Amino acid sequence: MADMTDTPKQDAPGNAEKDPSDWTTGGEPMTGAQASYLKTLSEEAGEEFDPEMSKADASKRIDALQEKTGRGA
Repeated sequence: MADMTDTPKQDAPGNAEKDPSDWTTGGEPMTGAQASYLKTLSEEAGEEFDPEMSKADASKRIDALQEKTGRGA
C-alpha cells in the first residue's frame, strides 16, 4: 500500500486550479471556514463582509482580500 503522505498536494487533480465559477457547488452558501476567514480578511482590509456570498464568490473575494492584506500565498 502506498503511503499517501509521499504525494504532494499540488499533484492532486486540478480542483485547486479550477475557476470558482466552474465549481458544481459554487452557487451554494459559503462554508463556515470561508465565512470565518473572509470576515477576518474583511476586517483587516477595512472592507464590508457579506455573509450571504456563495462559495464561488467567497473564494474570489478571499483571493482579492489576500492580495490587499498581503496574506496571499
